[in-house]
Amino acid sequence: MRLSFRIIGKVQGIGYRWFVKEAAARHNVCGWVRNAADGSVEGEAQGPVPALDDFLKELKTGHVWAAVSGAETQEMLDSGDEETDFRIKQSEDRP
Repeated sequence: MRLSFRIIGKVQGIGYRWFVKEAAARHNVCGWVRNAADGSVEGEAQGPVPALDDFLKELKTGHVWAAVSGAETQEMLDSGDEETDFRIKQSEDRP
């Protein structure tokens, strides 16, 4: 399964993207993460449903300096391309 996610709140400037990458490794999830222009963190994740559920739960509660006020997810169509790692992408351009 593949999904997009957006984590809203105090999640930039505190090492949150690195936390997401480490959480992905713990849960055997592939994909990417980046800072978004609106102050949130967004990305895509791919893996088995139980792993994705645990990954997203950790993103909402696991970082000690984050103050997550919301999370949005959306299931994506599988493109057939299997990713093999989780990476941090360049931040989205700010307005």
